[in-house]
Amino acid sequence: MGTDFASMLDHNHYLEQGDRQESNKYLVVENYIKQVIQSGIYQKDDKLPSIRSLSIDLCVSKNTVIRAYQELEAQGHVYSVPRSGYRVKIRAEFNSTWFEPTCVDLISVCKEILTYSKHKELLSIGSAHPNIDAPAIKSLYAEIGRHSRQQAYTSSHYQLPPGDKLLVKQLAKITQDLGIAARVDDLLVTHGAQQAISLALRAITNSGDIVAVESPCYFGNLLLLESLGLKVVEIPSCPRDGINPAALEQAMKDWDIKVIIVTPNFTNPTGAVMPLERRKYFLSVSGNIPIIEDDVFGALAYSYLLPSLYTLDSQKRVIYVNSLSKTLDSRLRIGWMLAGRYRAQVEQYLLCDNMGCLNLMQSGVATFLTSGKYRPHTTRMIRIYQTNVKHFSTLLHDVLEQHENVKNRYQINITQGSFLLWIKLPEETNSYDLYRACNKERISILPGTVFGLHNQYQNFIRVSVANFSRDKDWLPAMKILGRLISQYAP
Repeated sequence: MGTDFASMLDHNHYLEQGDRQESNKYLVVENYIKQVIQSGIYQKDDKLPSIRSLSIDLCVSKNTVIRAYQELEAQGHVYSVPRSGYRVKIRAEFNSTWFEPTCVDLISVCKEILTYSKHKELLSIGSAHPNIDAPAIKSLYAEIGRHSRQQAYTSSHYQLPPGDKLLVKQLAKITQDLGIAARVDDLLVTHGAQQAISLALRAITNSGDIVAVESPCYFGNLLLLESLGLKVVEIPSCPRDGINPAALEQAMKDWDIKVIIVTPNFTNPTGAVMPLERRKYFLSVSGNIPIIEDDVFGALAYSYLLPSLYTLDSQKRVIYVNSLSKTLDSRLRIGWMLAGRYRAQVEQYLLCDNMGCLNLMQSGVATFLTSGKYRPHTTRMIRIYQTNVKHFSTLLHDVLEQHENVKNRYQINITQGSFLLWIKLPEETNSYDLYRACNKERISILPGTVFGLHNQYQNFIRVSVANFSRDKDWLPAMKILGRLISQYAP
């Protein structure tokens, strides 16, 4: 906990205006303790960490911790016991309307934001596509080109599930490198992670069933649920620690949830990472409900990876999903899944729906993966993304500091992996109007409105720094972005 919290106070990891001043650090401490309580780890009347231990472990002064506890006590979250410290007064209560099952209706908005720009953008930070300006990517498409030319001399045939044998073997190795004991016979190749999640949902649910998702939630998953006629229960998610198990537990009491979709590693859009204890707690409170674990960003961790839900699951109810879309190129449309008990049904869907897989792409990518270039490439990309996150955040901070109506009223949640940033703007900012204004200036962002069903993220935006470069003159475009944010902030 100490390391995580220290990073919150470090400008390289967590930027919230005012945090640099010691007098305002207590606000971050206060917010952190609230999140810890809301996670459900500490229950009513549980003793909270001492002032001394927090001061030492979290690298802040005792006065900062005392101030935070005093504020929380005044708000009714904690109470003090003489010579014993502070204890939890109430566990966070969640508004029941938050959990009301909702039919998704995002297709029209998402079609607009997914439309490819016909003009060259000054600042392209809207789409979550990886950086493909790398030697390995050139080698990848050269290999695909060679396989393309060979197709004329190869008998035409369908590539049946589970997929190209060499590709399955290579993807199993990648999965094992992520700490997951995957056998070749366990793996199914899919048309991206999106199809894998769709197949899992079809195997588990029927139209009208209720699915729990973390909120904010990747809009692609919301669209998928819409297409399958499924209802959605949004579970509050901390932008640093991920889905709230206590909130999930409460929702399960009210609704018959059939499956849970969750991204423990670098959630899209927030970049949150579910801590190990929360992962265990999440598995505990979710009972025997099937879980779809989306791990498309897992290989882009800046430091170390925590055990996956699939690995921690003792009931074999977790379906693991991954893809090459974020590590190589999203255009490949190659994903894979460990479907467990649902494998036979999923394999039947794969065969009946598609009558086989994409021979050319699968064989070309498989041969590339045998070259040994994949791991060095991801290592290189991790360094680039980590640097981009730091430099982009600093530049955005410097730009927004110039606008008095925005200064001290925004927050950039810095991820510890991937290349996405979740930015909170001043309350009442309309991110969809901001998105449209940015488009006119050839700047792409993603409005927070598409990551929830109740307009609760209206004042958020998601940006991608995958292609950010200090070698390019992004400052003029960043200044335009800062001006537009100021213009649309109340």
